[in-house]
Amino acid sequence: MVIYTVQNGDTLYSIARRYGTTVAKIVRDNELPSTALTVGETLVLLQPRTVYTVAAGDNLYSVAQKFGVTVGDLWRNNAFLGGGTDLRTGEVLTIVPEERTSDREISVNAYVYPNVDRDVLRKTLPYLTYLTLFSYRTEEDGELVGLEDDELIELARAYGVAPIMLVSSLSERGTFSPELARELLSSEAAREMLIEEIAATLTRKRYAGVEVDFEYVPDEVADEYVQFVRDLRARLSPNGYETFVSLSPKTSADQPGLLYEGHDYAGMGEAADKTFLMTYEWGYTYGPPMAVSPVDKVRGVLDYGVSEIPSEKIVMGVPNYGYDWKLPFVAGESRARSLGNVEAVALAKEKRARIEYDEVSAAPYFRYFEREGGVPTEHVVWFENANSVASLIGLVESFALDGIGIWTAMKYFPQLWLVLNATYPIRKILT
Repeated sequence: MVIYTVQNGDTLYSIARRYGTTVAKIVRDNELPSTALTVGETLVLLQPRTVYTVAAGDNLYSVAQKFGVTVGDLWRNNAFLGGGTDLRTGEVLTIVPEERTSDREISVNAYVYPNVDRDVLRKTLPYLTYLTLFSYRTEEDGELVGLEDDELIELARAYGVAPIMLVSSLSERGTFSPELARELLSSEAAREMLIEEIAATLTRKRYAGVEVDFEYVPDEVADEYVQFVRDLRARLSPNGYETFVSLSPKTSADQPGLLYEGHDYAGMGEAADKTFLMTYEWGYTYGPPMAVSPVDKVRGVLDYGVSEIPSEKIVMGVPNYGYDWKLPFVAGESRARSLGNVEAVALAKEKRARIEYDEVSAAPYFRYFEREGGVPTEHVVWFENANSVASLIGLVESFALDGIGIWTAMKYFPQLWLVLNATYPIRKILT
């Protein structure tokens, strides 16, 4: 795999000729909407070891059987199939991709809401170990508020992906509630009820496990939170279910702030099967412009994380979005607009902006001007590209982590999956 950064004067033809590939392959692999390029844009260039031209009478299963590979392999190596089975005579399939840069098998989780576009989901599922559905809510007494999830559970299982039920401390307003977390965790009876409700739902719905995501947990119930996860795992583990817990991105045990104080890394590392470190949102809607997941900041969280939690229990968060800030930033007033990574590049092209790359945070950004009320207003956009993805997922091997969790898979970002598939073999726990 080559990650190429577009320079002044480049065209797709000149890049293809330089690297011994074709314009059509670059366009198809990167899912480019046109042949127009912008300086600073990244392209993923792949050189498969074995390809096959589809002949009349072929189908996906016969091609897989002919070459001794799985249908899942064909889906991952040929994203244009969209997770479907239709083949066209004359199209070229990658059978054996180029050698991966790591032989470390990792887990890949992705988070989605029930309204996820089904075509996006089918295209994404071949790259996943787990699919986590966001989210069941809990009441203060431990009762669960359900989710329309039957279709997504069955779709995940059809692709050999383990569906995970997520239980959150979101309020009816859709915000995380410290009061709800305090009341529920303070009551042994409420915790027991919630455990039994989760266990019953896992069985009834055919989930493979549960993830607990209580955020802004008050410090005074931190121990009760650990005990709840410990008891939950003890209840579920004999039946083969996995227990995950989401943790805020801490760099020390005594890090101040409501977001951090109720999350005990050492305790949760012992209590849960796996911990999901939410290593994103340094750049966020109400904050100043910066990378969403600066690699230097993420590395600091992992340094602390592996000092408290066994590395094989850690799943690192990877963002699949960026933000557009209007300048100047005014604390308490400014609000950034969220946008997808493909959308960000399209915006750079529309505004004829040059994409820059910050080496410290290992993230791309660009600036552009837009007239608002007749006045030119400056904007800055931070997002993810192939280079930033490679820097982030490279930390999995550096820290010997279990894998990554994508927040979220609501939009399809081709270069994320191209880089991931060219870097690591992906673990599958369902067949």
